[in-house]
Amino acid sequence: MDPEDWSEVRRLGHELLDDLIDQLSNVGERPAWTPVPPQVKARLEQPAARLPADFSDVLGELKRDILPYATGNIHPRWFGWVHGTGTVEGALAELVAGFMNCNVGGRDHAAVYVERQVIGWLADLFGFPADSSGLLVSGTSMATILALAVARESVAPGEMRRKGNSAAPGQLVTYASDGAHVSVRKALELLGLGGDSLRRVPADPVSGLDPRALEERIERDREAGLHPFCVVGTAGSVTTGAIDDLAALADICSRHGLWFHVDAAFGGALALSTRLAPRLAGIESADSLAFDLHKWLHVPYDAGCVLVRDPDLHRATFSADRDYLSRFERGTGAGDPWFTDFGPELSRGFRALKVWVTLRTHGLDRLAEMVEKNCEQAAWLARRIADSESFHLAAPTSLNVVCFQAEVPGGASIDSDEFNREILMRLQERGIAVPSSAEIDGRLCIRVAITNHRTRREDLEMLLDAIEEIRREIVDGTLA
Repeated sequence: MDPEDWSEVRRLGHELLDDLIDQLSNVGERPAWTPVPPQVKARLEQPAARLPADFSDVLGELKRDILPYATGNIHPRWFGWVHGTGTVEGALAELVAGFMNCNVGGRDHAAVYVERQVIGWLADLFGFPADSSGLLVSGTSMATILALAVARESVAPGEMRRKGNSAAPGQLVTYASDGAHVSVRKALELLGLGGDSLRRVPADPVSGLDPRALEERIERDREAGLHPFCVVGTAGSVTTGAIDDLAALADICSRHGLWFHVDAAFGGALALSTRLAPRLAGIESADSLAFDLHKWLHVPYDAGCVLVRDPDLHRATFSADRDYLSRFERGTGAGDPWFTDFGPELSRGFRALKVWVTLRTHGLDRLAEMVEKNCEQAAWLARRIADSESFHLAAPTSLNVVCFQAEVPGGASIDSDEFNREILMRLQERGIAVPSSAEIDGRLCIRVAITNHRTRREDLEMLLDAIEEIRREIVDGTLA
């Protein structure tokens, strides 16, 4: 399986790396998104080949059919959903990890110590105890599943793993804001607790979950014979960037004996900034914390993290003793504890390397500057929209997310939702920019989330100018 001609592979590798760096260095000159042509889709539906192909031919197909049609989130005018942009250093680290091909489920090798160091850095960033446990995972969705599994184990340690949810003293109930991410419900479903066990508590688009409403709901459920066990705080809602009052939630959980989990998928990055970190006050009191490194910390996909305050409970939730998992004092079977003791996977990739390289190369202060810059850009955009007669804000801008609607010009008989949907699609199809959508107060909005270190003021100006032009096109023509 190794190459017959290593020098040719070296040449092709250098050529490919040059192409990739050229693409990244000139990314702003290309469209923000390019649709995949029908002929490319057809080629990518062909069955697997039985016979080998020349590697240079395979690379040619990669450059022709795959590389030009990426998601688009490396582009400076990608504002959709909450996508990170990555860095060239992180991408090169991913290349190194691929060459090393480490399995970081356990055993004694450098990758294990890199991940432990990274988790220690992250625990310190959020004010967690030095002995907290953690795991790098694919993203906050997976991190939430693991965190809530530990939370469920805390209800009846040892018994929950053996007997399942029947070991609980009653129907377990979880609480989160009505703006909480869908991954919370999915986690409860996968853990066998059911989506109906999630109580959605009213939230404000700026201030997040209402603590008083939360406490009232907990008390009602207890009176009804249910067993409240977990509250999920949101540090940065997907729709508007709202942050719950985490300190108030921590206090409620302490008084009621509930597990406090925080979903800080992208808002956790505020902890980097001395100016913005106070908005996360209370996060240091969480029992578990889930967040993404591939969003506002600019690590290439995929890289998320779960932190757990109680390492013993975390380990008790997932560890398993089998002969093939035996530990030794020395040799490759040393290095206890293994990461497989803190999650469901034994085979795990070397995600920690791209995190380690990113944090080492750029430093926390530089990353904090990028977070602050994006928030300032969002504030500037919100002011421009508020001062314009062509747009209006759909919700206050409190972080890095701006939700607004393009006004239908007077006299035009066009539905506002259809009008803004058409603007979005034309922006994306033309590769001008990629905002996403949100629904606020029952109306469709254009949503701009800025987590992009490549975004400049002129990119935001270009976005508004393009929307203005498309507004006129639609009114002068048709939605078709």
